Amino acid sequence: MSKRFTVLTLFPELINAYRDVGVIRKACESNVIEIDTINPRDYAQSSNGRVDDTPYGGGPGMVMTAGPVYRALAGLKTDKAQTRHVIYLSPQGKTFNHSAINSLNHYDHLIFLCGRYEGVDERIVLNSVDSEWSIGDYVVTGGELPALVMIDALARTLPNVLGSELSSIEDSFHSGLLDYPHYTRPAEIEGHAVPEVLMSGDHGMIASWRRKQSLGRTYLRRPELLEKMSLSDEDIMLLESFLEDN
Repeated sequence: MSKRFTVLTLFPELINAYRDVGVIRKACESNVIEIDTINPRDYAQSSNGRVDDTPYGGGPGMVMTAGPVYRALAGLKTDKAQTRHVIYLSPQGKTFNHSAINSLNHYDHLIFLCGRYEGVDERIVLNSVDSEWSIGDYVVTGGELPALVMIDALARTLPNVLGSELSSIEDSFHSGLLDYPHYTRPAEIEGHAVPEVLMSGDHGMIASWRRKQSLGRTYLRRPELLEKMSLSDEDIMLLESFLEDN
């Protein structure tokens, strides 16, 4: 059974364009994942397909009306054997991170509600949404980009999506640390050489060097991540060595 992602959006072409390229396209073609879209305009009852109105109480902007969104969600068929979870993308949501991937991937069918204008009628959020998520402390024009970010991050951790299963395991944040630096041919360019240890063939030394770089990068760039970890004596020695070198 493929993992299913459904996106409720006024601009399905944004989702479809991303679905049809790269790793995500290949995952869809091999039926590892399924990405489809639903346009709330198709559930509007007005002749012009209107899905927004002015906010009660006044104020700037428009609000997506509850009716079309509610009917779109109600008409969304899900296999009874599947577990489903409705996500609303909003700046008020919890910040999406790697630990969220593990919890959300327990669901067979994830439904993303993309707000536009000033957002959606709060009654939809209170009665039809299971969780709210944000991709950062800033505002973007709509929920489509955050939805794509989450779908990409969720999909790449699934079996058979990436070329190598180790790719997602070695990603930044999987171990709680930032990723180590990567190099490829040529061995030297513009006077800058690849670290000799990576060409030594000594897998133990390479693993130690990579761990050292991950620890050091995390200390310099995201020190709060190290505070959440319990470092081994070897990790502490590697970190100290990194700081001495830098």
